Amino acid sequence: MEDARNGPGKKSGARKWKWLFGGLVSGVVFSVAFAWGLNATDQRQFCASCHLMQEAARTQKMGMHANLTCNECHAPHALLAKIPFKAKAGAEDVWGNIVGKDLPIPPSKTQRDVINQNCIACHAMVNVKVASMAVKPYCTDCHRSVAHMRLNPISERTVGYD
Repeated sequence: MEDARNGPGKKSGARKWKWLFGGLVSGVVFSVAFAWGLNATDQRQFCASCHLMQEAARTQKMGMHANLTCNECHAPHALLAKIPFKAKAGAEDVWGNIVGKDLPIPPSKTQRDVINQNCIACHAMVNVKVASMAVKPYCTDCHRSVAHMRLNPISERTVGYD
């Protein structure tokens, strides 16, 4: 449709504003949906929906970190690092469910590094007082049962401290 005031082939000002407003609304809707999805896939209920993660979700719920989401420990906190990390880890978990991987799935070196950095970041004030931080490369080398009580037999897993 042509606007006689603007000459042939030019869109009217009202049409431009409609496109701009439509794009803005679409962007806001997409951003809200994306943020909701990112948050929903961080939660224990989502992680427990895979049979490979049911035990981890159950023991985390019983542990001292029960108030945290799975990805507060298991994913980078910076958004630009978190998105590709979650996509890769999620794809690996889906594949593990399809092919019937053994439980538990051991974390990769990259995943262990992320978990360790999150431990250090959350417990920074405690770490100042710990002289043995350089003895082992990962916090979980000494604190193995903190999050998922994996050293205890399933029948004995209760809230406990290392």
